Amino acid sequence: MRRHLLSILSLAVLGTGCFGTLNPRDYSTSVDLFVAGKKAYDRGKWVNAMAAFERLTFDLPTRDSLLPLAHWYLGKSRLKKEDRLLAAQSFIRLAESLPDDTLADDALFASGQAYLGLWRRPALDPQYGLLAQTQFRLLQAAYPTSPLADSAAKQLAKLDEHFASKDYETAMHYIRRRAYDSAILYLREVVQSWPNTDKARQAMLRLVEVYRLPSIRYKEDAEEVCGALRAGFPTDREVLAICKASPGTPPVQPDTSR
Repeated sequence: MRRHLLSILSLAVLGTGCFGTLNPRDYSTSVDLFVAGKKAYDRGKWVNAMAAFERLTFDLPTRDSLLPLAHWYLGKSRLKKEDRLLAAQSFIRLAESLPDDTLADDALFASGQAYLGLWRRPALDPQYGLLAQTQFRLLQAAYPTSPLADSAAKQLAKLDEHFASKDYETAMHYIRRRAYDSAILYLREVVQSWPNTDKARQAMLRLVEVYRLPSIRYKEDAEEVCGALRAGFPTDREVLAICKASPGTPPVQPDTSR
């Protein structure tokens, strides 16, 4: 049904002429306005497309088959204009107001992607990363059989690496400043909160080095962490090297060539 509707509208788009600035009030029906908005979208006229689809999201009744498409193309138009925050809000509105629509799971995934695009570096404030995480988890919970569920899981794993990297870099900052107690807290947080990330392995290695420092001398803690490392990474060269190193070996920068 959705494909049939889009096919009809596409033919209508091909039959319309060119226009400049789109004014939604110039169109007498919602179908005409949608056709104009879709034409603008297809031609890369993002401002015109946004004007059309935004008006439709307010004017169309809930049961109108064009409403989810209006939300969808409004979000996509905003993405094209690099307005990721408003794009995410458009996709979320689709998923929340029309949860039974076939585009609802797509909208949740798209909103997560939009938020993720706003958190490009782990060192930055993780607010948008947390919002992205929420959307991907909602997709998994609400639509477990969705074709996008696996993609959401991959994005969540990517986010875990980002979160772990943020705390890991904070720990390394404290190590460089010789504030070892604070470094230990952040390294432990990485291991406990994101155990399946590679940063957890690196955090454990740094913990061993810090525990062995002459000013710390947590020998039992160091050996306990080494035991976990040997069990989890029996062939890892860095694990074998550090867990065989003599006490007092200073913390080193991790191997970034992986």
